[in-house]
Amino acid sequence: MGLSLGIFFNLLDSYLLDMITLRNVIEASRILGQYLKSTPLVYSRGLSRELGCDVWVKLENLNPTYSFKVRGGIYYMYKMLEDVKKTGVITASMGNHAQSIAYAGSQFGVDVHVVMPSWVSNVKKRALQELGAHVITYGSFFDEAALYAESLAQKQGYRYIHAINETLLYPGVATMHLEVLRELPDVDVVINPVGGGSGAIGACVVYKSADPSIKVVGVQAEGAPALYESLKQGRLVSREKVETRAEGLAVARAYDVPFSILYGRIDDMVLVSDDEMERGIRALYRHIRQIAEHAGAAATAAAYKIRGSLEGKKVVLMLTGGNIDETQIARILSEKS
Repeated sequence: MGLSLGIFFNLLDSYLLDMITLRNVIEASRILGQYLKSTPLVYSRGLSRELGCDVWVKLENLNPTYSFKVRGGIYYMYKMLEDVKKTGVITASMGNHAQSIAYAGSQFGVDVHVVMPSWVSNVKKRALQELGAHVITYGSFFDEAALYAESLAQKQGYRYIHAINETLLYPGVATMHLEVLRELPDVDVVINPVGGGSGAIGACVVYKSADPSIKVVGVQAEGAPALYESLKQGRLVSREKVETRAEGLAVARAYDVPFSILYGRIDDMVLVSDDEMERGIRALYRHIRQIAEHAGAAATAAAYKIRGSLEGKKVVLMLTGGNIDETQIARILSEKS
């Protein structure tokens, strides 16, 4: 007799929590310290005034690949170096995860192949090519590209790195939240964009280990709400397509590993529209002069949407990426909020 879905997720949950702990994150922080600098956590008087709370922004757009994902890529490559040097690796991504793996591959001398949906911005494709990655275009959203990458791995013998379900990425990603906690230990609320869920997983592991009262709020695009719906309904949800300009959030279905970890642990999930994210992009530029892509501004967009619940609190907005095409950023900044 097969396991029920509930029993399966309970067993998976117990297994995963043994693998992804604060101790793992501290070890990852020590390793990444050899390759990356901590990113700034900046206080914004303007955002604080508009949102009615004390607002800090974590500038993950200032990493070498202009995204938080590089943390996971370096940690993964460091831990798996002996194996991946022999096989090379392949992954699928809308861009930021791909750049993290390509950057890590260039640092450690590992051959990297990347499958990307056809509509991903040219700025991300060029960045991958500059890092020496082999770029393959396939599919219209992440999930189609991922299935194709997995089939190529089986045919060619590459090590396949799943951008969402690969748990060895999580401790590295979580180091951005460890940096927040070290600098602002009395934080009340952290808002983190959610595509596949690695950033939110890191947030839950770090903050809930330190103080369960710290609230973690995830943000998804209205046009790609699979994990939002899954967490609300208590089951895995898939969509046939996604409709969002936020490349980093364009995931059509929820995956079992993030769902299992986040279910019952993340405090809330918020949906934001593309227009709201673009208002967030303008707000970040206006108040702290930082460039964000759509997904990178999702936390800021969510803060404006739920500002009534943030009043008087110390809030951290995760600016998770700044990889946006120059024509898009020019259009967005020229419009009025």
